[in-house]
Amino acid sequence: MSTTTPPASRTTTDGPAATRRLRVALIALAGASLLTGLNAALLRLGVWAPVSSSRLADLHGPAMTLGFMGTLISLERAQALRNPLAYLAPALLGAGSLALISGAPPLLGELLLLDGGLAFLAVAGALWLRAPLPLVAAQALGALFVPLAAAAILLADVAAALPLLVAFVVITIAAERAELAQLTMGARAVPTLLTLATVIALGAALAIGLPAVGFRVLGLGCVAVAAWLIRDDVGRRMIRAAGFRRFNAAALLAGNVWLAVAGAVWVAVGQPTAQGHYDVTIHGVFLGFGVSMIMAHAPTIFPAVIGRALPYRVSMWLPLALLNIGMATRVSGALAGAGLLYRTGGTVTVLALLAFALTVVASAVRG
Repeated sequence: MSTTTPPASRTTTDGPAATRRLRVALIALAGASLLTGLNAALLRLGVWAPVSSSRLADLHGPAMTLGFMGTLISLERAQALRNPLAYLAPALLGAGSLALISGAPPLLGELLLLDGGLAFLAVAGALWLRAPLPLVAAQALGALFVPLAAAAILLADVAAALPLLVAFVVITIAAERAELAQLTMGARAVPTLLTLATVIALGAALAIGLPAVGFRVLGLGCVAVAAWLIRDDVGRRMIRAAGFRRFNAAALLAGNVWLAVAGAVWVAVGQPTAQGHYDVTIHGVFLGFGVSMIMAHAPTIFPAVIGRALPYRVSMWLPLALLNIGMATRVSGALAGAGLLYRTGGTVTVLALLAFALTVVASAVRG
């Protein structure tokens, strides 16, 4: 989640009261998508959930990726652009997810998501016009896949949008890492990012029409991104440090490992047909990689989004540990066909996300 702004602006907590209230409302929309997505995850696992609904179970993917991640990332970009109109992007994405969740006509929610994706792309384009740099171009490429995914959901189904959502998450996070660690990653960081982002984009596009080829190219890109970040990013260097630096490093390394696992499965099997392979790839990217990276970035990037300081606390290790223990258990169960192990691991990952949300709220309140 990149702001394309100088590092000092990442921790800015001032601003008009109306803008702060708007950010709080948009964060609440993202939070509603997160809670609904977690409820849907429990339903899909076949375990108890607070709200029982087959309709909600089908909304797990859009709620978590476009409703939660998309709203937060586009909110940060809107904050970076400093134009009130930019807040339309997170508002529309959050509203679209909420419309789907609430039982409104599906077409309404899908159109709102598409409008939100187009607004997000417009914000990314405006940021690139303000700073026409290769790094910002890569961020805009990641944003392109939000309206494409929303269009795929509108015209086909969630399954058709999955490779596009993967491209959005992987390119966006890779660009974020290239921005945050430019000094340590060296002069080749941005050219490498652009090359790998192109491979990811190509694989996602091919996966729509030629899935046997496209998913393997997408997987190869994911493995390459993971290997690049493990080698050149700060995680490997900071894991022996203490405090936040060690936490950040552990989250970065864990996320890259899960991305490599997902990519390796795609390279091996192409389009997953077995349920175990499907679960490992999708949740390896969105949960293992995506959520680990969100946890890693929370203390440095969230303050600009929530308008409050979010200092690192030792308690942040709990959700990170739960996430990775749950992922390992879930993946083992999925590949072995062990239903109990699979459901247990999946439930632990849901608890990890709940623990993360509570930790962020508590840390922000304590300030």
